[in-house]
Amino acid sequence: MEERDFFDERPESRTHLMTCPHCGQQNEYELSWLVRRKKAQIGRGADERDRARFAKAQSYMVRRDDLVGCKNIRCRKRFDVAGIQSVAFL
Repeated sequence: MEERDFFDERPESRTHLMTCPHCGQQNEYELSWLVRRKKAQIGRGADERDRARFAKAQSYMVRRDDLVGCKNIRCRKRFDVAGIQSVAFL
């Protein structure tokens, strides 16, 4: 079995407070995440190795956005998302 068989996936967006490195203005930006929640039970056809991997699996989310555009009308430059983890456990 693959790791994807252990999780239910769905996109989600959350807001984060970030500062533009070009103009220095702080604002809230919406980032998209892929949330993977562990299923209640393992699927049929799993062997002992798959059951052991399923027991250790945890729900987590993966950040999908790497760049955001500044909301300041005079700046509007794109900058990297820094200081926010790319993978977070739930």
